[in-house]
Amino acid sequence: MSEALSFYFFGSIALLGGVNLLFCKNPVHGALFLVCSFLAIAGLFLGLNSGLLAAIQVMVYAGAIMVLFLFVILLLNLEVEPHQWMSPARVASALVAITTIGLVLQPFLFAPKPAVEAEPSLVVPPTAPNVAEVLFRQYALPFEVVSLLLLVSMVGAIHLARRPQRTEGV
Repeated sequence: MSEALSFYFFGSIALLGGVNLLFCKNPVHGALFLVCSFLAIAGLFLGLNSGLLAAIQVMVYAGAIMVLFLFVILLLNLEVEPHQWMSPARVASALVAITTIGLVLQPFLFAPKPAVEAEPSLVVPPTAPNVAEVLFRQYALPFEVVSLLLLVSMVGAIHLARRPQRTEGV
């Protein structure tokens, strides 16, 4: 019962964080709601006894990617626009979102229930590879290339956001 309670708890936090992100006016507050959602997803991974994925979720997404998002938000110096409740873009987005949610939930809501529910079984392959060994031996070069790409993109964002200096009456 505690697994189901944990799933519903972290799932509802992730869902509320995502919904608040969509309706938030301030981009920094939206980024914080996204961090909340990322941390709740890490909690879901912990509920599945996958501590490595939870740690990767926190370090990579809630840590590194969100720092890059905040750099972009702060460097762009976004102004909060006046809120228009009923714009054509909002109506179209709402219709697309409702249709997508309906299509995702349709198999769960209208699927026939089996007469006898079988006990789920988890089959683990006997020779599961060590993730760290595979990552740092076979994929070390792509891992470093991605880190350099992120560094170059951050330097480029800083360069593009830099304002030209004004010269006083020369």
